[in-house]
Amino acid sequence: MAIYDLQLHTLDGESASLGQFKGKTVLVVNVASKCGLTPQYAGLERLQERYADRGFTVAGFPCNQFGGQEPGTAEEIGTFCSATYGVTFPLFEKIEVNGEHRHPLYDELTAVPDADGAAGDIQWNFEKFLIDPTGTIVGRFRPRTEPEDPAVTSAIEAVLPA
Repeated sequence: MAIYDLQLHTLDGESASLGQFKGKTVLVVNVASKCGLTPQYAGLERLQERYADRGFTVAGFPCNQFGGQEPGTAEEIGTFCSATYGVTFPLFEKIEVNGEHRHPLYDELTAVPDADGAAGDIQWNFEKFLIDPTGTIVGRFRPRTEPEDPAVTSAIEAVLPA
């Protein structure tokens, strides 16, 4: 199944898909509000601001599977992200990224290896996947890799459509 065809819901509960980003470069990230890595929201927002006019977006997927670090409701998550980090990139509904109830999007994403050749389960919050404008998953960056790490920014710049 093409990654663009997978059914999603926005944080507000509206039907969506990554198809709305066809032709753009997308950085998919599983996010959490109460994690030691939560300050990465700031770097993700800076990426959004830096590259949005060149056909790029971050897509955030809240997940509560790691230490219960995303316990809030959709409204609480949205308020936290906008008030604390000024998040303007799209946020989707809270999903599971590992296990029996893993969202089909993450079935596709976790099949892709990182730079060391390791595929499989998400390790923690803020694991990042880069999708090129054709819908091909072209990069995987583990949670501790900062959004503005040169490996991430150079990978983004290499696949920007504009």
